[in-house]
Amino acid sequence: MSDLREVLAAFRDATECDAAVWRREGAPGSPLKFVAGTAQRPAPPNEWLPSIGDEHDQETALGRLIIIPLGGQRPAWIIVGPCPADRTEVDRYLKFVRPVVVQYLQNTMEVEHAANELAERYEEINLLYSISEILGRTVSLEHGAATILKEVSETVGAHRGSILIHDHTTESLQVIARIGGEGIPTSPIALDDGCSVGAHVFRTLRSVIVDTGEMVCEAERAYRHGAMLTVPILWTAQHGSEPLGVVNLSDRRSGQAFTAGDLKLVTAIASQIGAAIQNARLVRQSLDQQRLQQEMQLAHDLQMKLLPDAAHVAPEAVVFARVVPAEDVGGDFYNLYRLPGNRIGVMIGDVSGHGYEAALIMALTMSASAIHAQGTDDPAEMLRRLYMSVKEELTTTEMFVSAFYAVVDREAGRLRFGNMGHPHAFVISKDGDVTRLEAGGPPLGMADEAPRSESLAWNVDGDILLLLTDGITDARNGDGVRLDEEPVLACVREHRHETPSEIAARVFALLDEYTADVPRLDDLTLVILKS
Repeated sequence: MSDLREVLAAFRDATECDAAVWRREGAPGSPLKFVAGTAQRPAPPNEWLPSIGDEHDQETALGRLIIIPLGGQRPAWIIVGPCPADRTEVDRYLKFVRPVVVQYLQNTMEVEHAANELAERYEEINLLYSISEILGRTVSLEHGAATILKEVSETVGAHRGSILIHDHTTESLQVIARIGGEGIPTSPIALDDGCSVGAHVFRTLRSVIVDTGEMVCEAERAYRHGAMLTVPILWTAQHGSEPLGVVNLSDRRSGQAFTAGDLKLVTAIASQIGAAIQNARLVRQSLDQQRLQQEMQLAHDLQMKLLPDAAHVAPEAVVFARVVPAEDVGGDFYNLYRLPGNRIGVMIGDVSGHGYEAALIMALTMSASAIHAQGTDDPAEMLRRLYMSVKEELTTTEMFVSAFYAVVDREAGRLRFGNMGHPHAFVISKDGDVTRLEAGGPPLGMADEAPRSESLAWNVDGDILLLLTDGITDARNGDGVRLDEEPVLACVREHRHETPSEIAARVFALLDEYTADVPRLDDLTLVILKS
């Protein structure tokens, strides 16, 4: 809060009035939290705190205080005084200071929200990493489930847990892995059991958190102590979601209740648990290579769910972003970030090769980039930190990643970017001029060469940032001739005054017309941004 203290100190220098900001973190009536100020005194009582649109003058032993509410999602107040200056002079400075404080508090809340969201995503990626390793190995169903349950339990902090899978022969849920409650026997649970939380979740396909004393079932006593979080394990196939079983977590180490965040995290990875279970089943059943390839495609689709919604950066930017996977799992990706100062970060990358290794590198790169994008304003520095985070994995797998990262600063009218080996990055101006954003170094993993940042003017009234992977330019027609990038650039240039989604529709129509029924050989990724 040093920046806010400097603002309030400047206010004090101009008016000789002390000023302090207090904020309420919880429900109405909860204690106030001191945010920043030139003098810290005891928190004001609730009866001194006016509502928005009002203010309060309070005589104290130290002199008269002025208490003014601040707008925003969290209730906050600025307390001014005592003041030797007259009220007119104080009001004149408050006219400028108040919106600055409000904006600072709003920015602080957004940063906290982003940090929490990144922390949750990082936990999810760590679990995804472990589960992806299991997916790539031939393991027994019981061993795979036990490994996954251990990872999930440690992340959520649960003493007890279990994974139950559906037995089609007996139409019941059977325990294949458990933690805690040793010595207490378990038995299969019928799918129509009325008291079982697991059976209820399996039937409804809906995750639940049941409190202590709710839906108590003797059959679940071995892996439940107090409240319990239960989510369905699903396998997403072409015909829809197929329930495979349930995962239960109980007896939290911290003693705190399970939260919606815990539920969200476990639900998000339940499909990966399903993928691990289904993979073990596929190995056990010795399916042929074609069927296994189809399951790899579904695993790739799960990886693609990590990609952010383009609406994440609205309204500062209008974005269309899409990844069309090839038949096998691959490594194309994009990422979008909301940055301080109404700036937008956009990244595109292409991991070499195919298969689970490429998909895993993609997930790790996305996770690391989301963290580093919030830690520096310099695109080249972000790419350097990203490379250091994934260097060991790239070296071990002998893979590399072409990566482009740009920061669009609407207010400054600049676009800064770093490009490590990504050939297809362009700015198309309102007048139709095309500027290629040249690579300043080789792809991540090919050399230790440091990236560099470049900068160019950005016109918010019509400039377009166009990013694509070589799956589009390398698309071939029936004669084996590449589409190349010129037809794509011509299409975007011709329709540059349309919205990003309309432009993208025309690019994909061009691609479909050119390739007709020729199978895709690579993932296709397209990102179009106007800001």
